[in-house]
Amino acid sequence: MDFHSILSAIFACLIFPGFLFTAIGGLFLIWVDRKLTALLQSRKGPPWYQPFADIGKLLSKRMLIPGGNRNLTFIIAPMIALAGSMLTATIIFRTIMNPEVSFVGDVLVLIYLASLPPIALILGGSASRSPFGAIGAGREMNMILAYEIGFLLAIFTVLAKVHSIRLGDVLLYQSLHGPVLFSISGVLAFSVALLCIQAKLGFIPFDIGEAETELIGGPLAEYSGAGLALYKISGAMSFFSLPSLLILLFIGPIGPSALSWLGFFMKLSLVLVVIVVIKSTHARLRIDQALKLFWTRLALIAALGAGLALLGW
Repeated sequence: MDFHSILSAIFACLIFPGFLFTAIGGLFLIWVDRKLTALLQSRKGPPWYQPFADIGKLLSKRMLIPGGNRNLTFIIAPMIALAGSMLTATIIFRTIMNPEVSFVGDVLVLIYLASLPPIALILGGSASRSPFGAIGAGREMNMILAYEIGFLLAIFTVLAKVHSIRLGDVLLYQSLHGPVLFSISGVLAFSVALLCIQAKLGFIPFDIGEAETELIGGPLAEYSGAGLALYKISGAMSFFSLPSLLILLFIGPIGPSALSWLGFFMKLSLVLVVIVVIKSTHARLRIDQALKLFWTRLALIAALGAGLALLGW
């Protein structure tokens, strides 16, 4: 790899379409989430710059580190979360702009990278020496084991129809044969994947690990300053990139025209509205209720969708 290629890769990861672009877009979408939630609750809501001001305030404060022999894990965990979100966003948005840069197995890589922020949350909570952090980390681990089953089956449904594990091939298939969503198996898989992403983002009714009214933030209870800011930025980036991945997998590619990009943002807005409405109209589930939902109903629906995909439906 020559020097120019190295600079290009660094620029893609850190500036566009990686960290900076996705972080700014994600924080803006966090404001959209707060504003829409406020409208649903007959409130005014915050100004557009509030999420950016919140991050700036956290970065200006000192990070308090609990004593003990696991303080290094406590410090590194937010960095792992941010790295996972950054790499996930880079792969997704680079593929959106140029499907030819997709590589074999990138869908599988995205599955692993998207799991890093929740795993980092578990590591940070476990190292916080707080009972709230320990309980929240345990709940978060249970949630990962619950929703990943349905999420993997939903993605398998798409890959089974396309017969490829390359995201570029998924986009090419849909440009030739229409969106995967326009099939019975696609509808089932999309519905399950949407709820799994709701859980991955830690949104109500699946915010069981953080549960601010019960666990004071759970794994985040002892975080402050830059550490908490990194977790918040990671969550904002995931709020932008994961729904975008859902659109690519089930609805199809984006053309070079302005009209095609407008269509993408309209689809993204619709997915985000559904996520926010679910978050605003449902109460938090108990851990046993969430596990039962993901391990029985959603897993069965996802398995049915995967079976229909193998049959060509």
